Amino acid sequence: MSVKAFELVPAVEREQVMGEKVRINIECIECCGKHLYLGTNDCFIHHFLLEEHTTAKGKLAYNVQKLLHKYLGLKKPVAELKAASALERLIVLCDSSITVVDMGTLEPVPTGGTKLKGVTAFCINENPVTGDAFCVEMAVVLARRRAVQICTVHEDRVQMLKEVTTPEQPCALSLDGYNICLALSTQYMILNYSTGASQDLFPYDCEERKPIVKRIGREEFLLAAPGGLGMFANAEGISQRAPVSWSESVIAAAVCFPYVVALDEGFVTVHSMLDQQLKQTLSFRDGHVLQDFEGKVVLASSKAVYILVPLPLERQIQDLLASHRVEEALTLTEAAQRNIPKEKYQILHKRILQQAGFIQFGQLQFLEAKEHFRKGQLDVRELISLYPLLLPASSSFTRCHPPLHEFADLNHLTQGDQEKVQRFKRFLISYLHEVRCSDSANGFHEDVDTALLKLYAETGHESLLDLLASDNACVLADSAPWLEKHHKYFALGLLYHYNGQDSAALQMWVKIVNGDLQDSTRPDLFEYVVDFLSFCSNLDLVWRHADWALQKDQKIGVQIFTKRFTSEEKTGQLNPDDVITYLQNHSQALLLYLEHLVLEKRLQKEKYHTHLAVLYADRVLGLISRPSATDDQLSAARQKLQRLLKESNLYRVQLLLGKIQDSELLLLERATLHGKSEEHDKALHILVHQFKDSAAAEEYCSWASASHDQFYRQNLFHQLLSVYLDPDVPGGAQTVAAVDLLNRNADDFDAVRVLKLLPEEWSLPLLRPFLCGALRASVHARCTSQVAVGLARAQNLQLQHDRVSSHDLCFFLFSMSAQSQVKTSRSNRKKMENASVIG
Repeated sequence: MSVKAFELVPAVEREQVMGEKVRINIECIECCGKHLYLGTNDCFIHHFLLEEHTTAKGKLAYNVQKLLHKYLGLKKPVAELKAASALERLIVLCDSSITVVDMGTLEPVPTGGTKLKGVTAFCINENPVTGDAFCVEMAVVLARRRAVQICTVHEDRVQMLKEVTTPEQPCALSLDGYNICLALSTQYMILNYSTGASQDLFPYDCEERKPIVKRIGREEFLLAAPGGLGMFANAEGISQRAPVSWSESVIAAAVCFPYVVALDEGFVTVHSMLDQQLKQTLSFRDGHVLQDFEGKVVLASSKAVYILVPLPLERQIQDLLASHRVEEALTLTEAAQRNIPKEKYQILHKRILQQAGFIQFGQLQFLEAKEHFRKGQLDVRELISLYPLLLPASSSFTRCHPPLHEFADLNHLTQGDQEKVQRFKRFLISYLHEVRCSDSANGFHEDVDTALLKLYAETGHESLLDLLASDNACVLADSAPWLEKHHKYFALGLLYHYNGQDSAALQMWVKIVNGDLQDSTRPDLFEYVVDFLSFCSNLDLVWRHADWALQKDQKIGVQIFTKRFTSEEKTGQLNPDDVITYLQNHSQALLLYLEHLVLEKRLQKEKYHTHLAVLYADRVLGLISRPSATDDQLSAARQKLQRLLKESNLYRVQLLLGKIQDSELLLLERATLHGKSEEHDKALHILVHQFKDSAAAEEYCSWASASHDQFYRQNLFHQLLSVYLDPDVPGGAQTVAAVDLLNRNADDFDAVRVLKLLPEEWSLPLLRPFLCGALRASVHARCTSQVAVGLARAQNLQLQHDRVSSHDLCFFLFSMSAQSQVKTSRSNRKKMENASVIG
């Protein structure tokens, strides 16, 4: 695929070389800076000065001034010219002899007696190894000798350093460091003249076609290979680049990175070293010489000289992009890094990546486009601006100039194809989401988030709510009308809330719940609003919407209050007393709120407990008086009342007793209330003689004594036994119930007190379980007490031993009469015995 890489610009016209002579031909050229030297077939050297200038059309041209020409006096063509600029010398090959002339005067200079004759070819070492800045290294091929001579050219002499033998007669050569690349008569080879190591490359017939050996870089050469190939080889004989395919009749080659320029009989062809493709072809007849000098490619026919001026790489890259040849443009951009300053290259590279991304974006190659945008650090607003109305009106963004693409907008790009429109929108959503999660959106979060919101709303994307529920920078003035336009009313409420406009958010949501607006985003929106109000710190909004919520559903609406903190000290929290007063007209909600305070929050306030108990009692009494009430309803209501009466100690007992005193169905509740007043005899009397439930009476004793000691528990069970044995009540003593009580709860009675209460006519077998249990308990208690006494004695004895052991005993002996000694001895012995006993 073609690209315009070079322009052919005339440099030296035919008349400037030939004058009036017709048979003069250019044989060789050399260029050093602005100085151009031509060798002709009539043994002349011509010296020209080239001055670059730009034409009115912006193209490069040359002003040529002829400075000098010199006849060498040998009547042979000048075969080769090489400049040694450090020495201001020109090395000339003419009539198989090497002559050194002054670059300014073209006069011969002495060579110190060394004469190089019979030379067929020579080359300059552009990577010298001597380290002497004032000499030039040179390799020379002599006729009929299988050898290469290594010489140095000084200002006043030529010195031979070494002669290196070769397997065959060399035809052409090139030198880099110690490495000589040779075209022999039948093959190419690389020879290291320092180590003597050599490497054969590939066969080539020099008689059939002129060989090409061209140094193109450090330790790398370009060779003309069979089959019309330009082969690359390094100093080790390895090709690290793919060959370029050029004409079979190539006669010369030059390198201007990243291109290889080849000259054949009718054309100049330009090949890329990067992808080995033919990039440009120029028609050129009578081509004779092609050389590259310091990045300048000079081309000569036999009569005139031209310069191949490389177009700026940036222009070449833009031409490739204009042809949508993205990969070639990127490859060329990366290759340009070696020729462009770092900072300038970074700017260029980013722009080319961005342009490439937009080209692939237009071709629906979204993965590749996204990668190029990411690497090129694209200002994402460049992409957003293609989508009409996505950027907020407040955005100050203007597109890059010169533009990165040729698209006006998405409509221009899709030409009305709605399927393509949706694909482009899906890509932008994906890309903006990635940008938003990275640092690429720094500085323009508002543009990115607003664009995302509009895309989400327009496409019905599920991530709209996630965007609004998280930290975002959506512009309210742009986003609100867009959400309303696409009927995203719930999302609009979230947007209002995020921007601190809770009142507007609630108004929007209430309209949805009431059916004034249609939005099915949240089927549970009423519960959501209630939950929102339960955490809302604006109490005016809470009170303003609480009645609406309670009218809708008291059970759910009361959660506005039950989910909030009840501390009166915290800012933004509700006082429970105010809530209770407010809920007086909402009985179900009031009951649920009191249950929340008493049963869940465990607030220890008498008025809350009493109020709840009264509501429970009223509920039970109301169900009793209502004929349509079911047994299940009444049972559930009584269970709540009984649970509160048993668990709470804060309600007003007498008030509740007064409410249920007249109800013959609420005997259990009355007994519980009497128990709370420590009126256990009344409670037990109700349970035994009115409720007639022995199990309930025993359960009452266990409940009433749960938080007391064993003595208190025994007294309760003795009271129950006394109630059973009371002969003065209607029906007389309940012997069976008393016997069952004793036999089931032997551990809860004092056997001595029981035996004193029992009638004498009762038989012992009747009370056998009780008496056996009491006897076992007595024996167990006696054994336990004996063990405890023994342990106490042992502990006391151990303590005494430890106390005696902690004191040191000292004995003093005195000289006295025998009698006194005996008394003292007896006395001491007695003390020791006592001490031993204590120990």
